[in-house]
Amino acid sequence: MAVRFPIPPMLRWLCGALLLAGLMLGGAQADWDFSLISHRAQALYGPLGEGQQRIDDWQQLLATQKQVSELEQLNLVNRFFNQRMRYVEDIDLWHQADYWETPIEALWKGAGDCEDYAIAKYFSLRHLGVASDKLRITYVKALRQNRAHMVLTYYPSPDAMPLVLDSLTDIIQPASQRTDLLPVYSFNAEGLWLPGTKGSQKVGDTKRLSRWQDLLKKMQAEGFPVETTN
Repeated sequence: MAVRFPIPPMLRWLCGALLLAGLMLGGAQADWDFSLISHRAQALYGPLGEGQQRIDDWQQLLATQKQVSELEQLNLVNRFFNQRMRYVEDIDLWHQADYWETPIEALWKGAGDCEDYAIAKYFSLRHLGVASDKLRITYVKALRQNRAHMVLTYYPSPDAMPLVLDSLTDIIQPASQRTDLLPVYSFNAEGLWLPGTKGSQKVGDTKRLSRWQDLLKKMQAEGFPVETTN
């Protein structure tokens, strides 16, 4: 991804920017009209080309995997985006230093950087019925590469060791086994967390605009419904 350490400015805007996520897109009950979404996407972005097939395959995945276990959903969603997208830096793909794609943009392009994988997996699992409080988009420092990275983490229960869904591997492992990743902060529709000696601590929710809010507005423009989290 384009972001490099240190990243304190992100904490400032994330602390005040997640409330809209609690009002949009997350609810498992909300139907997604992919006919409308594809129509809106073509109006916004032009011909979708090969991206249309990727979007159709995503629709099929979401339509057929609601009854399997959450662990299987994690594996299916992780593999789907890891295999359907290639890693490209924002500056090369979007000519911007930091750009957050919607899942539709990611599949249209078939490319993105680490936050785009995490975002697409987050909304996919929410739509499959995984509760918001089990999922966090997590900024980490990738120690081997000495750079910022983003993954999606899944908490089977509030105090459980999270599982890590990473764009770098199809293998989902507990965070305790990912010694190459140093957590910096995490967030979801409900707030922002910082790591601590006694586990992660919630430090804020939302009141200000942010890239996350802009992302949600883009998704609404693409035809995704407004929904409350659960």
